Amino acid sequence: MATTGMNMMGGAQSPGTSPMGDAQFQPAQVPLTPPEPEQEESEEEKLEREQEVSFLKKNLAEGKDQERLNSIGTEAKEGFDADKQSMQTWLNENVTWSKLARQIKEEKTFPWPGASNIKYPLISTAALQFSARAYPALVPSDKKVVKTRIWGKDPSGEKRKKAARIGTYMSWQVTYDMPWWEEDMDRMLIMNAVSGQNYKKTYYDPSCEKVVSHLVYGDNFIIDKWARSIETCERYSEIHLMTKIKMKELVQRGYFLDVDLGEPVGRTEEQEGEERQDQHVNNDFTTPYEIIEQHTWVDLDDDDRREPYIVWFERNSGKVLRIQARFDSEGIKTAKDKKGNDIIVGYKAKCYYTKFGFIPNPDGSFLDMGFGHLLGPINEAVNTNINQLTDAGTTNNLNAGFIAKGLRLNMGDKTWAPNEWKAVNATGDDLRKLIVPLPTKEPSPVLFQLLGMLIQAGKELASVAEIFTGKMPGQNTPATTTQATIEQGMKVFTAIYKRIYRSLDEEFKKIFYLNQYYLDPETYVNVLDEPIGPEDFDDDDYDVCPTADPTATTQAEKLEKAMALLDLMKMGLLPPEKVVPRVLEAQEQPNWQELVPGLVETGQPAPPEPKPDPKLIAQQQLAAAKQQESQQKMANEERKSAMDQRSEEFKLQMKAQDHAEDRQHKQVMNQLEAQGKARLNEVFTAEAIQKTLTNAAQGEQKLRQGEEQHKQKLQQTKEVAKSKSQNSKTGKKAK
Repeated sequence: MATTGMNMMGGAQSPGTSPMGDAQFQPAQVPLTPPEPEQEESEEEKLEREQEVSFLKKNLAEGKDQERLNSIGTEAKEGFDADKQSMQTWLNENVTWSKLARQIKEEKTFPWPGASNIKYPLISTAALQFSARAYPALVPSDKKVVKTRIWGKDPSGEKRKKAARIGTYMSWQVTYDMPWWEEDMDRMLIMNAVSGQNYKKTYYDPSCEKVVSHLVYGDNFIIDKWARSIETCERYSEIHLMTKIKMKELVQRGYFLDVDLGEPVGRTEEQEGEERQDQHVNNDFTTPYEIIEQHTWVDLDDDDRREPYIVWFERNSGKVLRIQARFDSEGIKTAKDKKGNDIIVGYKAKCYYTKFGFIPNPDGSFLDMGFGHLLGPINEAVNTNINQLTDAGTTNNLNAGFIAKGLRLNMGDKTWAPNEWKAVNATGDDLRKLIVPLPTKEPSPVLFQLLGMLIQAGKELASVAEIFTGKMPGQNTPATTTQATIEQGMKVFTAIYKRIYRSLDEEFKKIFYLNQYYLDPETYVNVLDEPIGPEDFDDDDYDVCPTADPTATTQAEKLEKAMALLDLMKMGLLPPEKVVPRVLEAQEQPNWQELVPGLVETGQPAPPEPKPDPKLIAQQQLAAAKQQESQQKMANEERKSAMDQRSEEFKLQMKAQDHAEDRQHKQVMNQLEAQGKARLNEVFTAEAIQKTLTNAAQGEQKLRQGEEQHKQKLQQTKEVAKSKSQNSKTGKKAK
């Protein structure tokens, strides 16, 4: 296998930080080296391989004449400046549209300080809508982002089985083993929608001992505007920001030369033809150097032929820090001369960058366009229109004008609160004659109509009509009309998805190639639970690609296409073993491979188990019947013994229960007898008491009756005596 794909890159940005900050940088990634051959190498072959690896890892700037290094650095710096100058318009526009998309408010001084400065979110809405659709379409919820295509016939199913393992492992590798890959994809999609392009760098990182692929921002990648592609371009550069601490570490590790760079000045940006300090205004230990990693061609051995190298230099001084080869032995193109001798005719440079473009530039340049370039002028016109309407309303609501000097009134600004009246030393006629208000009008309805037209034009260009932002169509709109409208509106998005799909496919191919050399077999086993290794990637029968479908950008479209396959399957036109995986995958069922075991690896349903010999089945059944009969007899005997034992226990239990019941019956009878006696005693006692009380009551009644009779007799006696006394007095008077 060729020693291609070497990674002399570096400058991997630290996770979660802006590329403008202190980058996590590994400047000398170990290049790809030939894998250990199966047969033992000779001493000469080992020596050659070690020399090649040493050459690829070496800082070729060491030992070079300083004048020669200065010449290389000057050439690299001039080339960088020329490339950046060709991109300057795009870079300036990128800054402008980025501010507009981020709704950054800037103070205005015209037509007066503090005038209206509204930013209409046309670009922001378009970018968010695109990202919200593209992100789940390209990175599904089950994290199955890589699949494998098979070339050639596969009668035994071995290719399909191996392809399934490769897709499973690379999906895990990208989404879990590269912890910032998915975050970079999310960030890149929304940034691409604004700026137009960003990049991915794919290489082996020796610091973490694994293949990585990280995001490189578009304004950090400098290339000639009219380059056809990265692969064919002879010079392109990446910008890294490194502090003194990081630079000292790299010098001590031997990656960079120990060169006096002076004090860092940070990163500068050219905008409107003027150099301006964009950040790190305070010069302290956190102020970074601007280090350029330039992939270029240099005649380092003075043979009048340029070879592909990576030159690292400091931006301001142009001093070279490192020179590293970006070709290997198999990248050297040879041919036979007239005498039959091998001669070098050229070199094949390795490319580690993948461009993710948005919309190709109509002028044919390398720099793509985003919604910022397409909607920026319309967005600015909308902003101007809104601000004019707002300012017109402000001037109409807050009147201004002229005051004649003859009016006896203190000059200066006058403000009125609601329901406030102010006294002036003037008559009404004087006020009417000497105060002239400025003629103002209400906001123009024509401007308002123009504003609506501009907004509608921007939405049509970006395909962000109301129906795509979640708003319901009219009540009388047929479903077919709505579906057709959505389909037509998604055409712009679908075209962009295909471009991103191509770039993602290229990135996965780079990772696939690097896995041939740097795959850890133990990690592979832990993921798949199978003893396989890097040799699975050393094959030309496979082609990795994204699982995303660029023609179906929504979940509903995927399901609709899958259900159409089910209808054809019911008609007998399609095999179920081919249709079912697609349906389950479109539904994003978790671990759907477990539902159809063997289907993914072989492309066929799990084969039925082979039928055994009938004679063997009969013998097994006879032996099983005898064994079952013996077991049945033993079970019957055990059950009989258990029944007898339970019968004896039951008899004993009944006897004991009878004795207990007799004792309990006697106790109850005794208790009842005692209770009866006690009750009789209570009854007799109550009757005696009642009789006594009755006798006492009768005696008391008789006593009362005797007293009454005695009183009556006494009364009669008194009356008789009184009558006799009166009769005797009457007789005496008569006499």
